[in-house]
Amino acid sequence: MPGPTLGATGDQSSDASGAATSETAPTDPLGGAPSRGAVVVLGGLAALGPLTTDLYLPALPALTSDLGSTAATAQLTLTGSMFGMAAGQLLFGPLSDRLGRRPPLLVGMAIYTLATVVCALAGSVPLLIAGRALQGLGGAAGLVIARAVARDRYEGVAMIRFMATLGVVSGLAPILAPVLGAQLLHLTNWRGTFVALALVGALLTLGSALALRESLPPERRHTDGIGSTVRAIGGLLGDRHFLGYLLTSTFAFGALFVYVSGSSSVLQSEYAISPQMYSLVFATNSVAVVGSTQLNGRLLVRKLPAPTLMLLGLCGAGTAGAAIVLTTGVWNLGLPGVWPALFLLMASMGILVPNSNAQALTMAPHAAGSASALIGTGTFLCAAVVAPLSSAGGRPSALLLGVVVLGCAVLATVCYVTLCSPWRKKEPA
Repeated sequence: MPGPTLGATGDQSSDASGAATSETAPTDPLGGAPSRGAVVVLGGLAALGPLTTDLYLPALPALTSDLGSTAATAQLTLTGSMFGMAAGQLLFGPLSDRLGRRPPLLVGMAIYTLATVVCALAGSVPLLIAGRALQGLGGAAGLVIARAVARDRYEGVAMIRFMATLGVVSGLAPILAPVLGAQLLHLTNWRGTFVALALVGALLTLGSALALRESLPPERRHTDGIGSTVRAIGGLLGDRHFLGYLLTSTFAFGALFVYVSGSSSVLQSEYAISPQMYSLVFATNSVAVVGSTQLNGRLLVRKLPAPTLMLLGLCGAGTAGAAIVLTTGVWNLGLPGVWPALFLLMASMGILVPNSNAQALTMAPHAAGSASALIGTGTFLCAAVVAPLSSAGGRPSALLLGVVVLGCAVLATVCYVTLCSPWRKKEPA
């Protein structure tokens, strides 16, 4: 089924194979361009994942003590949230292809808000883990449907630019969330952190209801029940090019997340830096991903074909992983050697992740919700697997972190080169 017909501009971009295509202007299938309010709400939905994960991290020690638990058990609240987000995207993505974008989004955000209230009132860690899993399940609706709406409304360069805008918001959220969480602890306890998240959920639910119009018209919905959904997912996984972009995005996010999840303990324990110094390192590297995302969306996608951008991001990530391994395992250069490599890694992610996601979605105009669900599920499952690997030897290790980054970059490169065949021009469907 063809995607929405959009008005073309004079700019050129590349399709999944690198062939030149016209940039198309944003539009709403039901009439009118997306409003600024809709863009703000979609940005908030895209940031909900990192905000949910990172805002309460400064309160984790206090939470553990207050509920009489252990640090290892309390860490399961993070795992529960990630698995909830992975499962939720598989649920809400296909549902949005059948029912439209708005109904599943509103239901998911209502679940998120109510589950967050449960977390705030939890009297034990098992109940908190269950609440976090349900919170992740509901919040996944916002993550997956924000990408699907982008696919509904945009084509070509316009879609990549819009996803770059969402990427900036998602990149800023991990920078601001721990700082905001720490400041909240001056005013309230760990339960107040979840109250704040519940307020965010309520505001996004209200904003979704008021600002977001339906972007998937009835004639483009899947109406054949669960069988249609299964066939759509099976068809996507059977398309080697889509599978290539999916796996490339998944392993690229694995390299990103092992840094996000492990850098705090690795850098502070191995290089004895203060929390304030770590915050400076993390903020600097986050600026790298935000800057490269904007550079990619505003300039690079207009000047370079898609395969060139993909290979540029992959080479950057692989070089960063190799540099971390060499500066920790061979030359032992300390933080001055590791910091630039981490900066390069994050800058590469700003090019690699938006382009791989956009190219995958470009190949699925008939099932954008299912495609978005597969992308989100793959990345969150990979994140859950790689999160503990930087401490697999019993203590945090910069060398292990570098090995995982390099391994993920190599796997992403192999998947892209072998499945997407970037040197071949794909015939149009």
